[in-house]
Amino acid sequence: MTSALDAEVGRVLAADACSGCGACTRLDPGLSMRLDDAGFLRPVRGAAPAGAAQDADAAARFRGVCPGVRVDAGPAVDAGGHAVPRHPTLGPVLRAWRAWAADDAVRWSGSSGGVLTALAGWLAETEGVAPVTGCAADPAEPRRTVSVTITTRAEALAASGSRYAPVAAAAGPGAEAASGAFVGKPCEASAVRGLAATSGAVAPLVLSFFCAGTPSQHATDAVLASLGAPSDAPLVRLRYRGEGWPGSFAAEDAAGHAWATSYDESWGAHLGKAVQWRCKICPDGVGESSDVTAGDLWRTDERGYPTFTEGDGTSALLARTPRGLDAVLRAIEAGVIVAEPVELDEVAAVQPLQRARRATLAGRLLGARLAGRPVPRYRGFGLVRLALAQPRAAVRAGRGTYRRLRSARTGTTAAASAVPVATGDPGATGGAP
Repeated sequence: MTSALDAEVGRVLAADACSGCGACTRLDPGLSMRLDDAGFLRPVRGAAPAGAAQDADAAARFRGVCPGVRVDAGPAVDAGGHAVPRHPTLGPVLRAWRAWAADDAVRWSGSSGGVLTALAGWLAETEGVAPVTGCAADPAEPRRTVSVTITTRAEALAASGSRYAPVAAAAGPGAEAASGAFVGKPCEASAVRGLAATSGAVAPLVLSFFCAGTPSQHATDAVLASLGAPSDAPLVRLRYRGEGWPGSFAAEDAAGHAWATSYDESWGAHLGKAVQWRCKICPDGVGESSDVTAGDLWRTDERGYPTFTEGDGTSALLARTPRGLDAVLRAIEAGVIVAEPVELDEVAAVQPLQRARRATLAGRLLGARLAGRPVPRYRGFGLVRLALAQPRAAVRAGRGTYRRLRSARTGTTAAASAVPVATGDPGATGGAP
């Protein structure tokens, strides 16, 4: 008999609405995250479900935690009950800066200005915040990405740089540590907030970043194959970005062979084309559920599109909550980061993907529903209002989504409605339902 939690998880999987955040594994230790055949992390059932009472509680919490069920916009009021200004693209923001790490090594190593790397190392090593949870390349297999605990500046530096591959950061122990800090994708930030809210606990300090979506693990293999790297090459290093801005995709094997390509080529030709469905209907690529959000403050061409020319990294840094604002101001005072005020419209202007996705999302969601695909509930983002401001673009997006989903359903069988059961060794994908 399927447990209540498994049934809830199964509905999200059947709708292809799972983001792979891993928060559901915090609700039941019998669930774990595994790569599926498509190269995305998905929950699978290993050990038996908990008892009936615990299972019912986990199922109820799941509905308030899973980003594949619901996502709420960032807070409309701060801790003192005061209204937080809301930008149509960037969400609630108390203050915004153009920023970068004061340490040149951190700035060079990070994906943009190294701000999150600098903050993570400072919080862990100087401020005594523990644990600080982030992600990094798996030391045993750098093609893969894993959750890590950061306790020093050196560990933060080792984890610097974006990872354009699946990782379930919200499955880590730091996701529920009120005394710690959590660095993760916007969907993971939402899940961490949900874990705290549904248990009556205080969330960790949540740091997030602008996100364009999670590519399949297979996309990393495709980049390596395009560069001529053997599929069985024992890699000792793989970076997607960083070591410059925006930096390059670079890999090296144990024999000293190296492969590299530009960020524009790796993301544009391979990684960006392989993001999962849930990311294509994401209402929040800007981290509204975080206390602090960072993202690239790109240089642009005359059309307003990022140029991706190499230079010194610069981040847009947004404080969304009083707690986040306090952390940023203390980091500036401590000389950890360098920051100067920036206008929100300037930040939004160099994020064309985020603007377009949010403006057309209502149309895309409607197209999905008309095609028979359930979608998560999104509250407080003003998606209808944004769509009405650009009706033609929203209608085009809706029609395109409808047609693609209807075509994809032709000749296919219905998706499973229960969580898969793990089979084989820990690296195996989910078996039959």
